[in-house]
Amino acid sequence: MNLKKMVGIKAAEYIKNDMIVGLGTGSTAYFFVEELGRLINEEGLRIIGVTTSDRTQEQALALGIPLKSVDEVAQIDLTVDGADEISNDFQGIKGGGAAHLYEKIVANHSKKVVWIVDQSKMVEQLGAFPLPLEVIKYGSQQVFRILEEKGYKPTFRKQADGTNYLTDENNYIIDLHLGVIENPHALAEELDRMTGIVEHGLFLNRVQTVLIGSEKGVEVRESTF
Repeated sequence: MNLKKMVGIKAAEYIKNDMIVGLGTGSTAYFFVEELGRLINEEGLRIIGVTTSDRTQEQALALGIPLKSVDEVAQIDLTVDGADEISNDFQGIKGGGAAHLYEKIVANHSKKVVWIVDQSKMVEQLGAFPLPLEVIKYGSQQVFRILEEKGYKPTFRKQADGTNYLTDENNYIIDLHLGVIENPHALAEELDRMTGIVEHGLFLNRVQTVLIGSEKGVEVRESTF
């Protein structure tokens, strides 16, 4: 079986009736949402979904999953999402799908967060995957210049036609090609202070459970956060 599909289906076992569930974005989360749709339609599962992107919202609506916005719920019981890199100490990079702003908002309002990945996403240290930043258009070239001066090797993410990629909030994405991030917490604090950066893709101390798909099956790792 496809490893992403395997962990997506496994993650659905964490979902119980009457939960408010955060629905992640990306190629692995896609299979989790598909399985939730099947459980609702075939087994009568009762949940409310909160989506992390327009793409996931379209998918969930097509499957008949009842939805509310993040502002319509007091708290989310459990969010299941993918990740682009996860280090040995459970820190993560997300945003390869340009949804990290919404994903972080949903994660921050969740009692529990589960990440689902295939084994290729597990690393010793973060940084090989480019770190995404969502930036507003106004002053984005100035932000880019500052990041370049710091040696962070920024690039604007482009669409197929060569124009700047636009997020669901109509912002740009700047990817930092860092190689290795020696101190993710210090970098996160630095980026948090930079005016014009709406959100970065460092997800630190946010996940409780990681499901890792491999040829041997699904490995479950629990953090202490």
